[in-house]
Amino acid sequence: MGRILVHEFITLDGVIENPTWSMAYPFDPKMGQAIGGIMQQSRALLLGRHTYEMFAPAWSARTAEEDPGAPFMNESPKYVVSSTLQDPDWSNSMVLGAYDRDAILSLKESAEGDIYVSGSKTLVGALLSDALVDELHLFMYPLTLGHGLRLFDDDLALKLALAESETYESGVVHLAYRPAH
Repeated sequence: MGRILVHEFITLDGVIENPTWSMAYPFDPKMGQAIGGIMQQSRALLLGRHTYEMFAPAWSARTAEEDPGAPFMNESPKYVVSSTLQDPDWSNSMVLGAYDRDAILSLKESAEGDIYVSGSKTLVGALLSDALVDELHLFMYPLTLGHGLRLFDDDLALKLALAESETYESGVVHLAYRPAH
């Protein structure tokens, strides 16, 4: 059975929308190793439609020489949760249809490794609500924006246990959480 591992860039006030704000902070190689470690544990990607539509053109032409994450992003199976996307053209992509808790459970049960999720606010919100996230990796940037899509909806109550943390020279903090049982 696979686990769902979520990776998000997030501000102190919980904004994950369009993380171009992260570009103002130098990318620490240790952060790249942490994200690479999450990817290396995974054998598939699970994406919402908006993230798929951003990732497909950005990643499909990248090579391993340009970015060490390119082979994982391009060669791994990609499962897209969407009620509107038809015939995805990024290699190894399959549309699961509208969000369905049972379909995601079935995917986890049949997975031969972990499943990587990045971005995909609506999808991640549903996964969190349905207690389907096994690890939540937040890369928290030391700024607030005051507006934008936030990861945690007002009515979402979670109890999480800190599994690991790491601070980078840029002030970004990696916080890895698992469900508290």
